[in-house]
Amino acid sequence: MKGFGVTAAMVAAQFLDVGLNTILKAAMSGGMSNFVFVVYSNALAFFVLLAASVIFYRKRSLAPIKISLVGRMFLLGLLSCCVQTLMYTGIGYSSPTLASAIVDLTPAFTFILAVISRMEKLDLGVQSSLAKCFGTMVSIAGALVVTLYKGLPITSASSPNSQLNDALLSEQSTWVLGGILLALASLCLSTLFIVQTHIIREYPEELVVTLVCCFFVTFLSALVAVIAEKDPKAWLLAPNMELIAIVYSAFFVVATRSVVAAWACRKKGPVYVALFSPLGMVIAVVMGITFLGDNLYLGSVIGAAVIALGFYAVIWGQAQEEKNTEKTGICRSEPSPKVPLLLNKSLDI
Repeated sequence: MKGFGVTAAMVAAQFLDVGLNTILKAAMSGGMSNFVFVVYSNALAFFVLLAASVIFYRKRSLAPIKISLVGRMFLLGLLSCCVQTLMYTGIGYSSPTLASAIVDLTPAFTFILAVISRMEKLDLGVQSSLAKCFGTMVSIAGALVVTLYKGLPITSASSPNSQLNDALLSEQSTWVLGGILLALASLCLSTLFIVQTHIIREYPEELVVTLVCCFFVTFLSALVAVIAEKDPKAWLLAPNMELIAIVYSAFFVVATRSVVAAWACRKKGPVYVALFSPLGMVIAVVMGITFLGDNLYLGSVIGAAVIALGFYAVIWGQAQEEKNTEKTGICRSEPSPKVPLLLNKSLDI
């Protein structure tokens, strides 16, 4: 049940991410600056997390934070700022479709970094390790199928959203730059998962870690926005889709999703958390068909099935590793029955 709770929380977090992408696309089409958006959303999220921390820790005492830990939290904030800035800028130069394709490579980057940092053991002779490796690669392949292959239409419906995606696919002039920025964002996100897992396992207070990280992101993103955004009017907000996007991102993505991801990293590790990136593509397709009237294509169905297969393989491998760890712990904790017998014999003599 504990593993199911982590899985359910991460699936819910992916729904929140997909909702932000939909709202953010509408806000950016209205002229909202992505640099200003990062500043305002993280600043609001900081006060939300601060209030939540005061309430949650009002009857608890926190362990002191070491200076070295603060330094790593600053690195975590720097990585988070890079991810958000590069991702939104890359979408501006290309499209959400290309962003989905590139971000689907995050599990592969994370798996490689986790093996290098020895957070994951790559032993192809062990079934659990082989299943996790196989499942990660299969999930990435399925996500790329969903993104890049349409196939025959299963349902026939036309919508402005599908026409917009076709128009975006036809623009190739700035896609190279956008793809490079998105690839860098995915690499930074994978590194973020590794650093976050190291921090949260040493200091298992997800709310505090996210609060400090959010403070650093706000400070760093403000510096970037002051340099990159030349129009002073971009800092003025109107009560329209821009404000909705900022409030939604602050409450449900920067605050809620970040805490959930940090908690999942401590429970399951960075590779498990990164694996949910391809699942977000499937959720986006389902929500697009349900609420926006998008077409359902054969490629989406095939890709979703492949992702489900890979996802199950990784979960199975994770469960097997946890079982083996529990068995090892039980065997080590059980006293040997030979010891008291030997002691009794020595006492009789």
